[in-house]
Parts: sequence; structure tokens; C-alpha cells
Amino acid sequence: MTVDNGPKALMVQGTGSDVGKSLLVAGLARAFVERGLRVVPFKPQNMSNNAAVTPDGGEIGRAQALQARAARVTSSYHMNPVLLKPQSETGAQVVVHGRVETTATAREYTALKPQLLPRVLESFAFLSRDADLVLVEGAGSPAEVNLRAGDIANMGFAEAARVPVVLVADIERGGVIASIVGTRALMSEAEAALTRGFIVNKFRGDVSLFDSGIEIIAQHTEFRCFGVIPYFAPARRLPQEDSMSLDGRTLDATKNPASEAIRIAVPRLSRIANFDDLDPLAAEPGVTMEIVEPGDALPGDAHLVIIPGSKATLADLAQILAEGWDVDIAAHRRRGGLVVGLCGGYQVLGCRVADPEGIEGSAAEAKGLSLLNVETVLGGDKALNEATGTDIRTGALVRGYEMHMGKTAGPDCARPLLNLDGGRAEGAQSADGLVMGTYLHGLFAADAFRHAFLADIRAGARTRAAYEAQVEDTLDALARHLEANLDLDGLLAAAGSPRD
Repeated sequence: MTVDNGPKALMVQGTGSDVGKSLLVAGLARAFVERGLRVVPFKPQNMSNNAAVTPDGGEIGRAQALQARAARVTSSYHMNPVLLKPQSETGAQVVVHGRVETTATAREYTALKPQLLPRVLESFAFLSRDADLVLVEGAGSPAEVNLRAGDIANMGFAEAARVPVVLVADIERGGVIASIVGTRALMSEAEAALTRGFIVNKFRGDVSLFDSGIEIIAQHTEFRCFGVIPYFAPARRLPQEDSMSLDGRTLDATKNPASEAIRIAVPRLSRIANFDDLDPLAAEPGVTMEIVEPGDALPGDAHLVIIPGSKATLADLAQILAEGWDVDIAAHRRRGGLVVGLCGGYQVLGCRVADPEGIEGSAAEAKGLSLLNVETVLGGDKALNEATGTDIRTGALVRGYEMHMGKTAGPDCARPLLNLDGGRAEGAQSADGLVMGTYLHGLFAADAFRHAFLADIRAGARTRAAYEAQVEDTLDALARHLEANLDLDGLLAAAGSPRD
């Protein structure tokens, strides 16, 4: 299948955050690729601490990396030219074209946005040159008219690039008719003219019961309905970008008897980052995982405690101490439990974390948990690279990416975990082997390594998931789900040539 008259583009905007835009774009990408189109994902501006490294040496939101995978194309920093990574309640790291450019408060970023639009359009034009269809994902909602001035994430981009828009609303949230009609009411006539219609997402039950709702929305907006998507439960098997997906997350312990499960506890850090590192472990039938919320103690019967990545290591170290999780982790280790730190979690396991350049705010340093005899000094250029190698103990292949600032050194680094390509030793572990840390994100996605790692914790546990195959199967199933419930021909016809 080909698209006539050059590349087309369609922008998926939401009536709110977390309505399913990211997964919808991924599913549409796979569905249109299966139809023979060359599809490229694009998100002008994203805000997330869950990021991925691209082969061209940058970082993008995790959702765009998944969308690139769904489209079967190599990811690029052009797919997410502006990425905001919150470091505090008021400030965020601003990543432009894959590299950290500055740190800004919300007010400072508002003043900066007009300067970023040309660079966003540059990336969009670059991707459009080699695509039949560019699927663009908005951020938040175009109904946030208080943020409309200088907007580069929703209608500001759509108008600048002349890209048609389809709205997505989440019926699970309630008030779906009001959310679509209200969004239209807040649009200018020019914005409404760019909007081709709407999609209702996450419907449960008999879809025909919403027929009258579609009619009511059409009467008040003149937008057409491209379909009502039934709730797609397997979406939980795909990497998530928003930390809201962790809310109340305790994986179903009924999938295996509690006495046979490997129990993993993960403290919910205030600036948790790259938490998709946990997904391959959670996918195993012999594993239960609990995200421990602030105010709760780490469970005493856990086999493994994982301290995940962090966008603000010193702040999250202070949180661990304030919550008393340091006491829980020390007691866990004394009972013979295993402790693993990933990236920022690796840094807090050491004896000291220093930030002399004020990378995370003001210059500061703090005593770490002292479970590893290492120290970390933040600073220097940010490490952004893909990596492959082997687990030193088992020889199992691993692959992933490094995304961190600073260097970690000390006696326990003489007992590395991994041997990365080029002969570089990576990671550290304690003399008794109960505490280990690594900067390599994504290593648990390697099936052989993960199975061997879990077998060491509990022999005989059911740990035979094929994680990467599961992601591919889920993307295929999502594409079929959208084919069955959306007017894909209509959506393709609604797409327009940029700047037509």
C-alpha cells in the first residue's frame, strides 16, 4: 500500500492526560505498517523521566521508543525533539534534540517555548522526508487554553505544521461526552477546522450502548467518530511512560501460590525514572512485585529489594532516609535478602553521593546507604549510549543503555557485574554478593540473564517468560484490536500533507 502525493501526517491529541494517546499511536503505527506503509512516530514535546537512548546518541521519551519499535523503524532523537525531565516540584531538565540544554522553571520554560518551535518543525520535516505517514502524539490536552500561548505540544504545533487532528477521550474517567464537547468549545475556529473527529477509548461492555452518545457529540461538535475502542487489557504488558501507571501496583499474587513466588519490593521514589526496567521481572509467572508507596514499610518477606532509577539522586536518597526505608533495607540484607540498585539506585547504595556542580540543584553531598563500598560524584557529560555485553557470572548475554551523569568508583567496583563490549567492566557488588548495583538499564529484558538471576534467588520458581517476544505479540494484538474497532481507512484519509 502506498500514499499518493507525498508524506501524510495525523496528530492524536487527548481530552486529558493518560487517555491512551501513546498506546493508540503505537497500535496505529503497527497496524499501518502491516498495511505496507512507512510509518514514523513523532511527539513535539514530552514530559517524562522514563526515557530511552537512541542510536543517534540522544534520549527520547519511552513512549516514542515503543512507537518506533511498533513502526519497525530505528528510533531517533528527532522523534521527540523536546523532552522535559522533572527534577523538582518547580523545575525540569530541558532536553532538546536528544541532549540536555538547560534546566528551567515552568515560567522560564514558557518564555523558552517560542525559540523551540523552529527546532521542533526541523525534526518533523526531517522525519517526514522518509515516511508515508507521520503519526504525531500531543501532550496533555488542547483544552488547557491557559497554556496555549507559545504552545508547541498540541494545537500550536498542529497549526504551525498544518497537521490534521483527531481527539481521543477515555470513557473510564467518566464525563466523556462533556470532555469532547468541552474541548471543542474551548477551540478557536481555526483549531476546530483542523480537527477531523474523535475516538472513544477504553470502553467496557456493549459498544452499541454508546451509539446515542456518538450522536450527541456530533450534534454539539460536528466531529465524526472514527470508532469506540473496547478496553484492551494486554496493554499492561507494554512498557509504560507515565509514573501514574505505578499507582497501587501490586501484581496479582494469585498467578502463583504465595509460598512459591519470588517476592520483589520496590520503593516508590519521588523522582523515579526508567521504571520500565522492572517490567520484564513483573512479567514472569513466578514473580510478584509490590511498588511500596511512601508511608508504608518495605515488606519483611521480600526476597529482593530493587532501588530503581532516579532523576534526582540526592532528593530520593533523602526520601529513603525520611521514610525509614534505609532501616528496612538494612534489615532485609541482614536476613540474607538481595538488594539491587539500578542507576540512581546504584548511586544511593554507596557510601557517599556528591554533587559539587549543583547538577540536581544546589551543590551538595550526602552519606549514602553504605551497602556498597563505592562513592559517586555527579557531573561531567551525560552518558548516553547503548551497550551490549555479558553477565560475568553466567556468561549470559545482556543489552541495554546507559543514561546517567557522574562516575562511581570504589573497592566494590573490583567485583563488577557485567563485561560490556570493548572489555569494559561495569557495576559493583558486595563481598557477600547480596548487594549489587549497575548503570545498565534494560538488562532484565534479556531472557537468559533474567532466568538465571531469578533461579539464584529461588530454585524451581516458574521463570520462563520470553519478554521481548511478549512485547511484539502484544503490539500485534493491539494492531488487530484497532483494525477491528476503528475506521483506519477513514483515519488515513483524514491525514493531510504537512503545510497543505
